[in-house]
Amino acid sequence: MPPLSARLSPALQVVTAAVQKAGRRLLRDFGEVEQLQVSVKGPSDFVSTADLRAEQTLKEELSKARPGFAFLMEESGASGGDDWEWRWVVDPLDGTTNFLHGIPHWAISVGVDKRLAPDKTELVAGVIYNPASDEMFWAEKGVGAFLNDKRLRVSGRKDMREALFATGIPFGGVARKAEFSATLHKLMPQVAGVRRFGAAALDLAWVAAGRYDGFWELGLKPWDIAAGIVLVREAGGFVSDPDGNDPYPSGMVVCGNPTLQPKLREVVVEGIAAVKAHQAAG
Repeated sequence: MPPLSARLSPALQVVTAAVQKAGRRLLRDFGEVEQLQVSVKGPSDFVSTADLRAEQTLKEELSKARPGFAFLMEESGASGGDDWEWRWVVDPLDGTTNFLHGIPHWAISVGVDKRLAPDKTELVAGVIYNPASDEMFWAEKGVGAFLNDKRLRVSGRKDMREALFATGIPFGGVARKAEFSATLHKLMPQVAGVRRFGAAALDLAWVAAGRYDGFWELGLKPWDIAAGIVLVREAGGFVSDPDGNDPYPSGMVVCGNPTLQPKLREVVVEGIAAVKAHQAAG
């Protein structure tokens, strides 16, 4: 692991240590998964166990260091009482399908949520760690966004024709297939490319790092996006839902650099509207 910044707060030092510990175990499990690809049963049960074990490691390490913090975790849900002041929002393995298929593009994501009022919270910090590439993306409100020790900025591109966007494709039983198809249909003629790498947390981190110019996906979960929202904002980007509001409650995310995010948002809004019009006509 390259050196992490001296700017890391004590809370984020706790998180980076916890994700590195869980990451080491997941990397060992990932090596096993690559061997299991050829078996008839496949590695699914093994991966489910690896996921749960990583979540348990993270919960133990984070609880030990900050016993008063509540949790919202992908596998075990919410814990720690309803009147929490601080909460960890954790995805122990984002990109499970990639992991399952031996593709080294997956991550651990930990966001920090602070309660401001009984009905209002704010995301104030986040860490996204890809153990396979040993890239630690982290951000803290007012401090900035970083990859290991390097300051991150969103891309400077202004022309949609040069833009590379990322998304998530709603496979299987996931809703909003029609909205996705309509948006993609409208976007494709306007841009240089669209990528689908299969890990929303890393998509957001890569927007913060300027690798992608933007990202959109509808219907994500809080643990998919908590850390990534802070990263993009601290790297100078915009993150909202298609209507320009906070994306965290709905999981409807459109993000990008300040020039291209509004343009991408416009296309997503058009895609959603086209589906509504078609449904109304039908």
